[in-house]
Amino acid sequence: MTQPAADAPEASATTPETTDAGAPPPGTPAEGSPATNTIPAAEPAEPAGTSPIPPGQLTATPGGRAANPLRDAADRRLPRVPEPCALVIFGVTGDLSRKKLIPAIYDLANRDLLPPGFVVLGFARRDWGDGEFEDVCREWAKSGARTQWREDAWERLSENIKFVAGSFDDDAAFDHLDATLKELHDEHGILGNAAFYLSIPPSLFPVVLNQIERTKMADTTTDGGWRRVVVEKPFGHDLESSKELNRLVDNVFSPENVFRIDHYLGKETVQNLLALRFANQLFEPIWNAHYVDSVQITMAEDVGIGTRAGFYDKTGTARDVIQNHLLQLLALAAMEEPVSFTADAIRTEKLKVLHATKPPADLEHDAIRGQYEQGWLAGQRVPGYLQEKDIPGDSTTETYAAIKLGIHTRRWAGVPFYVRAGKRLPRRVTEIAVLFKKAPHLPFANTDTEALGRNQLVIKVQPDEGMTLKFGSKVPGSAMEVRDVAMDFLYGEAFTESSPEAYERLILDVLVGDSTLFPNADEVEASWVVIDALEDFWQGTTPHKYRAGEWGPRAADEMLEREGRNWRRP
Repeated sequence: MTQPAADAPEASATTPETTDAGAPPPGTPAEGSPATNTIPAAEPAEPAGTSPIPPGQLTATPGGRAANPLRDAADRRLPRVPEPCALVIFGVTGDLSRKKLIPAIYDLANRDLLPPGFVVLGFARRDWGDGEFEDVCREWAKSGARTQWREDAWERLSENIKFVAGSFDDDAAFDHLDATLKELHDEHGILGNAAFYLSIPPSLFPVVLNQIERTKMADTTTDGGWRRVVVEKPFGHDLESSKELNRLVDNVFSPENVFRIDHYLGKETVQNLLALRFANQLFEPIWNAHYVDSVQITMAEDVGIGTRAGFYDKTGTARDVIQNHLLQLLALAAMEEPVSFTADAIRTEKLKVLHATKPPADLEHDAIRGQYEQGWLAGQRVPGYLQEKDIPGDSTTETYAAIKLGIHTRRWAGVPFYVRAGKRLPRRVTEIAVLFKKAPHLPFANTDTEALGRNQLVIKVQPDEGMTLKFGSKVPGSAMEVRDVAMDFLYGEAFTESSPEAYERLILDVLVGDSTLFPNADEVEASWVVIDALEDFWQGTTPHKYRAGEWGPRAADEMLEREGRNWRRP
């Protein structure tokens, strides 16, 4: 029998005794009372054991709070707000926290998407107190926030900003961190909910994970709630190291609580790729080898390596961005329709694509890597890679890579996927360009279609988020002249609300436990299979040279020209 609340009056002796399953709704008069005799029921009573509220909404959430019985889980208009929880950021003094994480947390708070009990807990090797750390976070948030600055929003957030000083090999510091989380359980009502963000170099992942395991901070049996970990890319440096790291992180945290973050998947345009393909009848019938000539995926950066010399010279372009960002874009562009829009269903289809993706047979001519030399960019002379600070003069690390990949499935058989990425290129842009085959017959004179190219659908990931559809149209006039025209869709013009930063969406997804936009271990390992084959071939070779401000080495252009194609110029 359901127990009455402590401050509720005792039930009268005439109230019938019922079980939980058949209990009438609160406020229902007892049978035989005056209310039931004088006021007829508006609707027939529901059968015993039923409830107008779906059973799934009557259960408590993992943190112990009762779910909102009025919320319809299918209503996507309502914002998702996580339970009270803590976000522990290791390496909180780094560039990622300063430029992305802290501003994203403020933007979430400014949009009222964080619970009142949310705590930011920084961990780094600095002699700071809570107040000093709060001042630093305020400066970072104010300079990097996407939304308008509001003092009241910051004041609410700043009350829950904490800091723990220590190094990653300091047992006492991790013991202090564990004790702090236990204190927050009652002081802020986080009920054992905590996410650990590893904003640190990959080489330090094992050290931190072993400390978390030693202190049992990933164990939820004592405090309840949930514990999750966020791991930044690159996840390992080859297949074997990624498998070893997967075993370690899955041993400390259960696999469903591991979030391998790829911020490209948090971008609105990347997510809209799924809506474009599967919510519209217009594109899917021609999204195959019968109509598509080739696909080009480009990630161009106009900057050099900056202060990342130590990391970049050991990594290179293929490991740094192709293994994760671009192969994820390839998987989303080429995957089959999932059975549902759930994390498992989408991952299943992406994994099929990655397993079917094969490196080129002719690696010498279809897997090109380059290294930039000094040149001119945006009107300024810039140094070559070998002249960058802390780069060895004999380094053979690539700053550019262009690869022809094949997807061995019925849908994509014979369609080349050209993937390229590089630094010191003319402009910053990331896009997916689907180039369609030419019409099998043109009933026009050759002179009428000289300016007509291939139909193209271009998904612009950054910086101008949107899409462009290129097709042939008649030029006004008395002659039949056909040339390419473009029809553009830009997020900034079509919607009144600006797109959130990728880290806003991904941090929120971590806190609510939605892993749809996060690759799992199998995806990471399948991507490394492709990259390892390229790295093995490149071992001991010298990259082609290209001048800063050019679109890569000449060999990359020749790769397409041999097949009668050209790189699209963004």
